[in-house]
Amino acid sequence: MISASFGLFLLSTVGISLSGVMAPGPLTAATITKGYRDKYAGIFIALGHAVIELPLMALIYFGFAHFLSSPEVKRIVGLIGGLMLIVMGVMLFRTMSKAVGEAVDLPYNSFTTGIMLTGANPYFFLWWATIGIALIYGAAEFGIYGLIIFAIVHWACDLFWEQFVSYTVFRTRHLWTAKVQRIVFGICALVLAGFGIWFCVSVFS
Repeated sequence: MISASFGLFLLSTVGISLSGVMAPGPLTAATITKGYRDKYAGIFIALGHAVIELPLMALIYFGFAHFLSSPEVKRIVGLIGGLMLIVMGVMLFRTMSKAVGEAVDLPYNSFTTGIMLTGANPYFFLWWATIGIALIYGAAEFGIYGLIIFAIVHWACDLFWEQFVSYTVFRTRHLWTAKVQRIVFGICALVLAGFGIWFCVSVFS
């Protein structure tokens, strides 16, 4: 039976997790792009996200949080991740020149996209090295089962939001005119490339 204190902790986990995952960013932009073709894209993007996130939780629990906050690690992840996002943004821009509905897409499947964009985002690691570490230590006070339930609840928030976005995009795509499609995908491409440039510049600041 879940205690009142653990129940309150889980409620706070949901609130904090959703506030992070719902913030506009590269992963949301990719989910919109993928959702246009596949209503279940959000599920696979969330699964790809979990490939990076769940091991990261374990590393933090076992004391590797200081590694994430290392300036050298921040620079390496920021530069490599930033360049990757720029390339993906440019690729999305290039596909927009083709016929509407034919080939506006990212070059990787949804699962791979979830892995790549999670691993390419230095602020994802920063979030876990600050806010995330507090949540993990809080969950650990309830034992290993508390930690496992926390991980499931947190990932469920990712899954809910990514799938909500992809399903909504897929169900409303028949309302998109050619102009709307180009505007939406143009914004997604700009988000990817813009975050990439920001990540690359931030490593030198």
